[in-house]
Amino acid sequence: MRPFALSVALPLMLLLAPPAAVAEMPEDISHFTLPNGLETVVIEDHRAPVVVQMVWYRIGAADEVPGKSGIAHYLEHLMFKGTDKMEPGEFSKTVTANGGSDNAFTSYDYTAYFQRIASDRLPLIMEMEADRMANLKIGEDDWQAERQVVLEERAQRVDSDPRALFAEERDAIQFYNHPYGRPIIGWRQEMEGLTREDAIAWYDAHYSPDDAVLILAGDVTPEKARELAEEFYGDIPAKGNTTPRLRPQEPQQRAPRRIEMQDPRVAQPTFTRSYLATERNPGDQAPAAALTILAELLGGSMQTSVLGRELALPGKALWINASYDGLSVDPTTFTLTMVPADDVDPARAERLLDEALAKFLKQGPDEADLERVKTRIRAAEIYSRDSAHGRAYDYGQGLSIGLTIDDVNDWPDILAAVTADDIRKAAASLLNSKATVSGWLLPAPPEQPAGATPVKAKTPPAHAATQSEVQK
Repeated sequence: MRPFALSVALPLMLLLAPPAAVAEMPEDISHFTLPNGLETVVIEDHRAPVVVQMVWYRIGAADEVPGKSGIAHYLEHLMFKGTDKMEPGEFSKTVTANGGSDNAFTSYDYTAYFQRIASDRLPLIMEMEADRMANLKIGEDDWQAERQVVLEERAQRVDSDPRALFAEERDAIQFYNHPYGRPIIGWRQEMEGLTREDAIAWYDAHYSPDDAVLILAGDVTPEKARELAEEFYGDIPAKGNTTPRLRPQEPQQRAPRRIEMQDPRVAQPTFTRSYLATERNPGDQAPAAALTILAELLGGSMQTSVLGRELALPGKALWINASYDGLSVDPTTFTLTMVPADDVDPARAERLLDEALAKFLKQGPDEADLERVKTRIRAAEIYSRDSAHGRAYDYGQGLSIGLTIDDVNDWPDILAAVTADDIRKAAASLLNSKATVSGWLLPAPPEQPAGATPVKAKTPPAHAATQSEVQK
């Protein structure tokens, strides 16, 4: 998700220090909320005269109404089109002219804007960000041109990449009812129909200080940060539209599903299996912590992970991975990915993976492996504190999905408290679940015409007919 700055050498005893029951607020973190509802976190770091500003809106692609997919990302682009005070494109040009950098990104659960600049320019970028929070201007000529830009972005990032197309198809099958099943960037036919009025309606409904989180990280004091926040953001009125996120939720999924996609651009077969999995919840992050460590145990390293030793090192797989990220508002996915060796056909590859997972479920985690993984994760958490931008991301993402600042502070200690028994329970619940999608992305046969064939739903092969038998 971001690079770790490995510039601080820490004693092993610090990494293995027993966690406190509840983490205290770090000394360099301040937290306050303005009267208009703008939640603000200040991360003080005076090692360099640089500061990062992030504004996170608690709104994303999963909050879009049916038929308007892509509107959250589309508006992200339009936010750079100017206000009464700024011409289109002037925001980024001003940041660059002052030696800084800026960007934005959209997820299912949030949309965020950030700048990194010399600390004496902080008032400048705060004034500009506050201006577009309150006074965005979308011209008649801007919206169509920018709609074409996002359509071209989809063509480059999704339509031209068979892996991205496959992931899009898999997500649509994984979620029967939840909007996580549609792409963040949007379905092309719906993107083509987005209008200026759609963008203005989205902006008016959701871009408000009471639906946002402001993060200031770097060479700034809490006192100065509050002064500037009040000066530039304090007078923006709350729109009062903030409501609980009432999204369609998943019904019980009773049967595993399978897909297969062929594409001539694919060089090697790739197998994935995704499971519905719980997310990090306020005050209850232990289940997600167990899944986080389970992912590292199973596939975090090609050399030392369970599946790496069972499949990659003996030459049965060219690549193996397990991934999970619980930072979401609603249940997410835990995914296993495997590229089998050239002499291993798909049916045998799945059988080998199932056998390795069944073995892990029977034996449980090795204690030495568990401690090694926990130490590595804790080290990464500590090293990440060397990056003001990384810490800003942690608090911004956490608060924007509904966690509290205490939840964000407590997370490293919750990870450190995970036991072998926690891993056994998490693995048994996850790998025996029927809420799965297994799929193959395959090269197209030579005689097949160019272009991907339709995705086909398939019945499970005989060796995978019963989930509980192979303990998936």
